[in-house]
Amino acid sequence: MIPFKDENPSRTFPFVTIGLIIINTIVFFIELLHPAGMQVLVYRYGAIPRNLLDFSGHQFPSAYLRIFSSMFMHGGFFHIIGNMLYLWIFGNNIEDRLGHFRFVLSGFI
Repeated sequence: MIPFKDENPSRTFPFVTIGLIIINTIVFFIELLHPAGMQVLVYRYGAIPRNLLDFSGHQFPSAYLRIFSSMFMHGGFFHIIGNMLYLWIFGNNIEDRLGHFRFVLSGFI
């Protein structure tokens, strides 16, 4: 039911995939250890639709930065473990096919 590997060998080393897994893990532990709590970070850096569309005040970070920062936030251990497992299994094949640079750009499109 849960895949742990795939049958497609990669031709290149998945630098970007491993980097994304490391960054996501570090950000998750920062969320857990933040003194104000995870809820404060979610409201400040998460992509909350109401906050993204609220142009009445000057918010930091901006809506564009919130969309970027929310890509690295996770709601719990099962959430990050599941996402990083699938990134590990499928990310290296996609990175191999697209190349390192286009794989990074594909996250913004």
